[in-house]
Amino acid sequence: MPLSPTEKQDVIKQFQTLQGDTGSPEVQIALLTKRIDRLTDHLKKHAHDTHSRRGLLSMIAKRRRLINFLAKINKARASEIAKKIGLKI
Repeated sequence: MPLSPTEKQDVIKQFQTLQGDTGSPEVQIALLTKRIDRLTDHLKKHAHDTHSRRGLLSMIAKRRRLINFLAKINKARASEIAKKIGLKI
């Protein structure tokens, strides 16, 4: 389920590193986390929706790859974003 444009802009403003930043790993991780949370709620109601579950697993894997990439570049930034969104590294 896609995010509404206002929700997306709120997440981008909260996690951007520079003004106008929409593609940094922090923003991408935060947007994926928001989508994962919404899809998780959907799957709690619709347990047999296997197509959405596959998409959820794909998003989780992509978020993990982004966090690993950020940890290679700058470990402090990776742990900061993980702490903000409530993940364990």
